[in-house]
Amino acid sequence: VQLQASGGGLVQAGDSLRLSCAASGRSTSGNTMGWFRQAPGLEREFVAAIRTSSGVTTYADSVKGRFTISRDNAKNTVYLQMNSLKPEDTAVYHCAAVSTGNWQREEYRYWGQGTLVTVSS
Repeated sequence: VQLQASGGGLVQAGDSLRLSCAASGRSTSGNTMGWFRQAPGLEREFVAAIRTSSGVTTYADSVKGRFTISRDNAKNTVYLQMNSLKPEDTAVYHCAAVSTGNWQREEYRYWGQGTLVTVSS
């Protein structure tokens, strides 16, 4: 599975962005897909994940109520709608596919290259 993340950019605090993660090589339907982020100087952290078959989601407390993860199984794509962005959301956002364990940890089989989100104050 190859994952291509896109949609990052430079925005101001309070703005919105939508990230996309397109999977190719095999269908991710029936698997879990997630978003993680890594800010400069910090470790990569969990953001959100979705069970692509049921649509069940989970979020980090820091983004709950602001971010929404969704999927389009026909397009083999997962989205991360980010609203009310804050400077502390600045990071490289990575998508991941096929959880092999805890879906809130970095226990995924496939990873994308990441897309940079910069939020200015």
